[in-house]
Amino acid sequence: MDIATFLGIISAVGLVGLAIISQGNALIFLDWPSALIVIGGTFGATLINYPLKDIIRVFKVVKTAFFYKEEDYISLIPQMVKYSTQARKDGLLGLEKVLPGIEDQFFYEGIRMVVDGIPQISIKQIMQTEIDFQVARHRVGISIFQAMGQYAPAFGMIGTLIGLILMLRQLDNPTQIAQSMALALVTTFYGAILANIIFLPIAGKLKERSTAEILKKEMILDGILAIQSGDIPGIVEQRMVSFLPTEYRRIYSEENLK
Repeated sequence: MDIATFLGIISAVGLVGLAIISQGNALIFLDWPSALIVIGGTFGATLINYPLKDIIRVFKVVKTAFFYKEEDYISLIPQMVKYSTQARKDGLLGLEKVLPGIEDQFFYEGIRMVVDGIPQISIKQIMQTEIDFQVARHRVGISIFQAMGQYAPAFGMIGTLIGLILMLRQLDNPTQIAQSMALALVTTFYGAILANIIFLPIAGKLKERSTAEILKKEMILDGILAIQSGDIPGIVEQRMVSFLPTEYRRIYSEENLK
């Protein structure tokens, strides 16, 4: 579970709500026509812009913004060094013994291809293609939420225009003017809230998750190619460490000094 995502949404909604309540009657911010304009318009425009299958797929993976196990870069390095040592001792065919213990499917397929004697250039092409397609799939999901983050304020403005038009047609009726003005302002409020608390932050979170997953796959690919090339374990370790962000390198160095 990603506590930061939950805390972010709760704190943002809570503080905005608290500010509204502290100023008086919060019920004036509840308006169904405004909600229908913003929510209905946003999802309608999204359906027009993207294939239905992409939208269904992205809402299935959006859970990664809330429930996510952080990628473990550190433990990957000694594992790769261990496989490098075993390959130099028993040959590449000796890696067949470690296959049952590899949980990551991408890692498993890479080692399996090494054991099967597939040429290095082919392994690199196959694994890089899988990485590229994963990047493309993630990019679609991120772009959908970014698009909704753009559509929501736009439909908020459309609701504002609708409210202003209704207001101008009811200048002789003060009650209707007030209702139309409420519609005009609340729709803009709804659009801004949905865009800046829900859609755009989720797009940013998915982008961060994608970057982490791709980094791990790039590390795995480079390590597998190093093992197949016959690099010594020390070189394999250095190649793997070079992928780590600074804070992870420090953690890895501290663990090795223990």
